Amino acid sequence: MTSPLLRLRILHTNDIHSHFEQMPSIAAAFHELRVSAGAEHTLTLDIGDHMDRMRPETEGSCGSANLAVMNETGYEAVTIGNNEGLTFSKEALNNLYSSEASFKVLCSNLLDSATGKVPSWGVPYHIIEKGGIRIGLIGVTAYFIDFYTLLGWDIQEPIGVTANLVRELRTQVDLIVVLSHLGLRNDEKMAIEVPGIDIILGGHTHHLLEIPQRTGDTVICAAGKFGQYFGVVDVQFDPTTRKPVSIEGYARSANDYSEAEDDRVRALIERFEASSNQVLSQEVAYLQQPLAADWYMEAPLGNLLASGLRKRVGVDIGLVNAGQFLDGLAKGPVTVGRLLEICPSPINPCLIVLSGKNILQALEEALLPEFQKKLLYGFGFRGKVLGMLNVDGLRIEYDLNAPEYSKIKQVWVGSELLAIDKDYKVATIDMFTFGVGYHSLSKGKEIQYFLPEFLRDIMQAELQDPESIDKSSVQHWFETS
Repeated sequence: MTSPLLRLRILHTNDIHSHFEQMPSIAAAFHELRVSAGAEHTLTLDIGDHMDRMRPETEGSCGSANLAVMNETGYEAVTIGNNEGLTFSKEALNNLYSSEASFKVLCSNLLDSATGKVPSWGVPYHIIEKGGIRIGLIGVTAYFIDFYTLLGWDIQEPIGVTANLVRELRTQVDLIVVLSHLGLRNDEKMAIEVPGIDIILGGHTHHLLEIPQRTGDTVICAAGKFGQYFGVVDVQFDPTTRKPVSIEGYARSANDYSEAEDDRVRALIERFEASSNQVLSQEVAYLQQPLAADWYMEAPLGNLLASGLRKRVGVDIGLVNAGQFLDGLAKGPVTVGRLLEICPSPINPCLIVLSGKNILQALEEALLPEFQKKLLYGFGFRGKVLGMLNVDGLRIEYDLNAPEYSKIKQVWVGSELLAIDKDYKVATIDMFTFGVGYHSLSKGKEIQYFLPEFLRDIMQAELQDPESIDKSSVQHWFETS
């Protein structure tokens, strides 16, 4: 008599980005799917960017809200995304994962630069047994070497690391699953270049694979973004060889479970919402006058940020897009939470050496509606549109009636005219160095990133300086006829 096939169910999420409103539904779905398959046959995983510091629950709890929800939902292993690894300090991650995580944290390609080893709260891989099947888990995160180095991490090239671990684990396990916060193209590359991977669970590029993609002998899965979907993979194994004979999966909408929310997860979220709001109510400044923001014309709040960037980096020019602000500030107290509301992006200051030609091109484009109204998402940006450029250290004369790319008449850097063939040190934001928004601002050299400060940290310091506030109303853009 033929023995029945062995079975495994994998539940997975990725790139939830602190969308807490989806988490009770996902928890309810996972509970139902775990019961139907049997807990001993079910493995629950997250592929990174569960946290996002734009959300009050995450910011106000330093990520504890996410950890509590993940524990309650029953995750057994996760890898970290860039939103965990690059927006939290080493100390914060240590406090979170060392004391609060009830799951394994896979850090296969992230080493502590001080020790050369995986952090104490992580593991390079994990072998877990489910229903008589041994599963080897590998977790790799995006290869942002410049940023990780500044935070004290030694990030390793992920595909090479994965290849080495697959060779090590292949004879020890029946199934190899890679938790990959690398993006779909890199997942496809990995599937081609690294033999022996059975399943890649992906994330980072927010791609949704409603039906798994098969590349060679590897099945690639992903569940989109923001907790709108979750993934299910059902695997059957030959009971004698322990080799998979079928791997089938799908992505399902969390909205299908919106009426079956997990009450315990909902209660956790409500508790952290209340405690986080209390933390974020801390007053950091008091304004004697309102500070307006405007996406399409020069405004004091944008000028204040450009000035703060210039001051922080210590150079002659500050440039930042007006779309970093979702709103202005009213007269009266300014709280930590209000700064988060109006400037939620986890974007860092940077220094870049740019030619006068590239600066001029960006200033010309800052006058064009197609740039000002350009919709953006990703690369740390949590706003709505790009907006014009706010500046400091410049005086710009322009004619709106002139042809495109001929509107700027003169630009002064201090008391000197901008020279097309001269290089200038510019304080700006990391987003521009990725070729996002004003593309000429990505063509510089000698880039230096300043971590762990966010733009709202720069703003907090500037709002405490009355002289900086007074200077924010000084005009930099002058329209001529």
